[in-house]
Amino acid sequence: ARRSLASPVVSGVLCPCGSLHGSPAENGGGSAGGGSGSGGTCGRSLCEASEQDRRLRALFQKLDVNRDGALCVHDLAVGLGRLGLHRTELDLLKIVKAGDKDLDGQLDFEEFVHYLQDHEKKLRLVFKSLDKKNDGRIDAQEIVQSLRDLGVKISEQQAEKILKSMDKNGTMTIDWNEWRDYHLLHPVENIPEIILYWKHSTIFDVGENLTVPDEFTVEERQTGMWWRHLVAGGGAGAVSRTCTAPLDRLKVLMQVHASRSNNMCIIGGFTQMIREGGPRSLWRGNGINVLKIAPESAIKFMAYEQIKRFIGTDQEMLRIHERLLAGSLAGAIAQSSIYPMEVLKTRMALRKTGQYSGMLDCAKNILAKEGMAAFYKGYIPNMLGIIPYAGIDLAVYETLKNTWLQRYAVNSADPGVFVLLACGTISSTCGQLASYPLALVRTRMQAQASVEGAPEVTMRGLFKHILKTEGAFGLYRGLAPNFMKVIPAVSISYVVYENLKMTLGVDSR
Repeated sequence: ARRSLASPVVSGVLCPCGSLHGSPAENGGGSAGGGSGSGGTCGRSLCEASEQDRRLRALFQKLDVNRDGALCVHDLAVGLGRLGLHRTELDLLKIVKAGDKDLDGQLDFEEFVHYLQDHEKKLRLVFKSLDKKNDGRIDAQEIVQSLRDLGVKISEQQAEKILKSMDKNGTMTIDWNEWRDYHLLHPVENIPEIILYWKHSTIFDVGENLTVPDEFTVEERQTGMWWRHLVAGGGAGAVSRTCTAPLDRLKVLMQVHASRSNNMCIIGGFTQMIREGGPRSLWRGNGINVLKIAPESAIKFMAYEQIKRFIGTDQEMLRIHERLLAGSLAGAIAQSSIYPMEVLKTRMALRKTGQYSGMLDCAKNILAKEGMAAFYKGYIPNMLGIIPYAGIDLAVYETLKNTWLQRYAVNSADPGVFVLLACGTISSTCGQLASYPLALVRTRMQAQASVEGAPEVTMRGLFKHILKTEGAFGLYRGLAPNFMKVIPAVSISYVVYENLKMTLGVDSR
């Protein structure tokens, strides 16, 4: 048998069933798993918690070269080198960054154990996604196929070379134990399966396009599937917005006209709209709201890809804070480009029967009476609203996603319909709640027609006026219909997206 590339000390922290365990307090918190042929986790009869703790501490002490009770990059480089595991400085930096919860640039024992447990969970997901035959072993053909799926073409000879680097017993296949032992102290990048299944902003449309764009796998980029995803997402958004347009128009009316003296309720608002303009009036402003999906999505995606090149590489997926930065900047560029359409949408939603003959007539009227500057009213609160909306939406979605992956993902990163819908709904709701006061002030500024000689209302002045006359509650007018449309909007956009994906020939694995 060939010499193992994983040190016996590293293998020694693993119990006979193939699962990694932490200290007594953490025992049982590791990933589910077993050897290639085993089906469950061990009990205390196989490996006592104290024994696992001793083994983990022994490994930690061997790596802790300077004996200061924490592992830095230098410790890992020297310690792993002594154990026969040679890693690049970049790899070691990734390990420290991934496990460093208190951001002190090193790993204490608890952080080290947590890193190993979380890492093993990710490794199992990668192993399952590579094991196409579901036989608990990876062979050369499966490696070739999996890399081709990611857009990387290699020969079978090259795949065999990869196998030999991990294969301990000369069978030319890798089982779970060999895979885990080789990669346990090696950083894992974003798993393509997770990117594939957990698309968020492309699938869900709640009427506000301020979310951070989704990542696409190398395969999706190289095969042109990315634009089909965007087209399917755009079509889903159009149907979703049209179905929830009455609630969206009611929200705009309540944001602009509701006050302490004019307390609008949901039923009263719908009655008032139908009485003034008939049932068709419920969809006022929807045409321009649907039309702006295509240019906004296209500009945002292109801007996001360009910004990524400045702060990352195409091969390596961005970290959360980098995604937020790139997504927010891309959102700001897209919103700046189509902002006149946002103003038009608000004016069309608020128009009286017969006031304008259509979108172009509305635009001509605004330009003639108020000038070009009117098309950028409310621009500043709109830009400021991108950060809390995109940031909280992304943070909540990633937190829910990672929680599900750590607790429930065993054989696949696919969460299923209901988990995906629940995560999308919760994150969108939190994002909207955080940015709602800015959205309300933006809408009121957009709605305000300039009167000759009248003072121009500023964002700060409007905030002060609302707080003085209506209190903090005044900043959340129209929140009820806004939240009422989230669940139907998310559900409709998901169903339409999945159907359009099939029509456009997008693979669902």
